[in-house]
Amino acid sequence: MSERATYILPRDKGAAPLDFVIAVMAFLAALALGASLVADRAAQGWQSGLSDRMTIQIMPPEQGDARAGLDAETGSALAVLNATPGIAHARLLSDAEINALVEPWIGKDGVVAGIPLPRLIDAAVTPGAKIDSATLAAQLKRAAPHASLDDHRRWIGRLKGLADAVRWSAYGILLLIAGATAAAVSFATRAGLDAHHEMVALLHQMGALPGFIARAVEWHYFVSALFAAALGTLFAGLFFLGAGGLEAFGVEAVPFLPPLSLRWSELPWLLAVPAATALIAWATARLSVLSVVKAIYRAASKRFAILAAGGMEP
Repeated sequence: MSERATYILPRDKGAAPLDFVIAVMAFLAALALGASLVADRAAQGWQSGLSDRMTIQIMPPEQGDARAGLDAETGSALAVLNATPGIAHARLLSDAEINALVEPWIGKDGVVAGIPLPRLIDAAVTPGAKIDSATLAAQLKRAAPHASLDDHRRWIGRLKGLADAVRWSAYGILLLIAGATAAAVSFATRAGLDAHHEMVALLHQMGALPGFIARAVEWHYFVSALFAAALGTLFAGLFFLGAGGLEAFGVEAVPFLPPLSLRWSELPWLLAVPAATALIAWATARLSVLSVVKAIYRAASKRFAILAAGGMEP
């Protein structure tokens, strides 16, 4: 029955632009969903990498022999760390490692020879151990006056806040896209039925119920939206795969940001976009069709009642 109704109500010329709009909406929705997955994965990686680490920075003394002072304070700081319960091990970073850390900001040749660099100590915390950062910082300050302790707590909080902001922004974008898709389908459905209101009225006189036309139209928009959204999602998936291909060759898609590629295990999440888009199109088309068809049926019934009574049509 729905197949017959599909042929009775022909495909409108505006269907192709609607399919294009749905494909673009699905592409943007898939990008937003993928961005939220990337942000969550990056935040978890950063948090796990920083939560069990501490960094101690020792600045060169302003007076006396800078290198000798650095060596003495570095030894004292390492002794304090190695004697602290909960510290698994402490490792002094080499000058090459420090140069690699500052290279993105000052360049490969930015370090002037002869100027001592600050010493950095990477301390690993035993999993589950509770260390009082304030007490440890005070102990380090007494042993090495130019030492400062960073437990990364501030950075972890900022990273978590950034990931939450990206995730909620993605959810907001998805809601806006869902609303825009529903509005586009509703407009197209109402416009198509208005263009064929005489045919709809004739179907009413032939005994067709509103649900008959609703089933045909909603199925038509469900299938169209599913294929259009699948196409848009496919392009979004290719974008993430392309970003992963660039990163495999050492090219950063966006400098100083986490990799934009999705793992193979994360790609199936994008399949939710065409499924949700098709369901939104189906529900919107059904509600719009029932509303418009019932209005057309009431007007047609009133008109035929007047004609049957021998009156003049208003």
